[in-house]
Amino acid sequence: MINSSKKHLKEANESYFLHMLIALRVAFNLIIAGTKAFIHPIVPGLFTKSASNKISELYLFIQKRKKN
Repeated sequence: MINSSKKHLKEANESYFLHMLIALRVAFNLIIAGTKAFIHPIVPGLFTKSASNKISELYLFIQKRKKN
């Protein structure tokens, strides 16, 4: 597991802590988007585009990072 983690960090060209911060940022945003997506079917007038907008935003963020 340690070797695969080192390989992943090398491929991402990131330190352990930078990778952790970025991954936590993505995870936090997914939790928020998921919470809004969970609330939306209960109260359809709330968060009508929040989850899909956040998913699109995160997709673009990750794609941009892949190019660097």
